[in-house]
Amino acid sequence: MKKTTCSTLLFFLVLTIACKTEKKDKAEEQTVTQQQTENEWITLFDGTSTKGWRAYNGKELPPGWIAKDGELQFDTELGKEQDYTGGTDIIYGAEEFDNFEFYVEWKLPKGGNSGIFYHLKEGYDSPPEVAPEYQLIDDENYASIHDLTDYNLSLGYTDNPEELKPLQQTASDYAMHAADPEGKILHPVGEWNTTRIIFTPDQVEHWLNGKKVVSFVPWDEAWYEKKNSDKWKNSEDYGKFKTGYIGFQDHSSPIWFRNIKIKKL
Repeated sequence: MKKTTCSTLLFFLVLTIACKTEKKDKAEEQTVTQQQTENEWITLFDGTSTKGWRAYNGKELPPGWIAKDGELQFDTELGKEQDYTGGTDIIYGAEEFDNFEFYVEWKLPKGGNSGIFYHLKEGYDSPPEVAPEYQLIDDENYASIHDLTDYNLSLGYTDNPEELKPLQQTASDYAMHAADPEGKILHPVGEWNTTRIIFTPDQVEHWLNGKKVVSFVPWDEAWYEKKNSDKWKNSEDYGKFKTGYIGFQDHSSPIWFRNIKIKKL
């Protein structure tokens, strides 16, 4: 009887350990699967359709925005800065994102201008008054084609108001953090560039063609000081949202995007 009891106890002990090990293995497997899912890229444009994309504050994609040649294009004539009164900006309306790494390839024509918005909320007159913007522009030729004087004077830029200012140049956090010119690589108009935007509550980074050119901490004392001292001082809701849509700007310029994807962090 003693022998049998010992054997039985040993059997149940082994069975219990095996069950615990199996549960542990399953839990670890689920954790790994969850981490892999969180680290996966989400494709925002499949190269053939405009599924998921629509107008800001609208239900349909505005005229001119098309899928062609594997690209999301805005097909229009180049308009002048001095005549610009707003455009038909678009958003990826299928989902909002909070912390993320965003990747896209893009190109502009000579004198072109556009932008990438994030943490964008609808219900406002235009995206710039609420959402941070990664600036896309022809740094080299823009000022020679467009009249910037009145616009820059309205912002208080009295020294050489005809020039494109650092806060307005490509990869800058528009009107907040200027892209570092050291090592900045911007390919000539008509050639493809790559952009990465990394957002977490601890650090925001703007990358251009493999180089980090902007880095700042969102919502810290320095951020609020910048926000309240320049273009956005009267825009109460600018940059305050911690989640929102990804958007592209129509600034009266043709624009081409491809390989648009995002990863949740």
